Amino acid sequence: MIELGDKVRCKHTGFTGIAVARTEFINGCVQYSLAPKVGKDSKYPEEFSLDEDSLEVISPRRKKPKQDETGGPVRIIKRHRMWKS
Repeated sequence: MIELGDKVRCKHTGFTGIAVARTEFINGCVQYSLAPKVGKDSKYPEEFSLDEDSLEVISPRRKKPKQDETGGPVRIIKRHRMWKS
């Protein structure tokens, strides 16, 4: 199964890109929009939509680290009472 963010390739044309959108039609057809790499001219090429059956996953997307695995600082927020009623 393809997830958004996976790097996929078309079995027929060899077109490679990142799955950025999934479209499911009322007749059951599922297509994914693929975004290719930016070209040498630094312009973003157009996305292409291809049928799910003609795509294969090359590499899955990276999973986000869990909250405690980010290595960032831990912030503890203390609530202060400004005035007593």
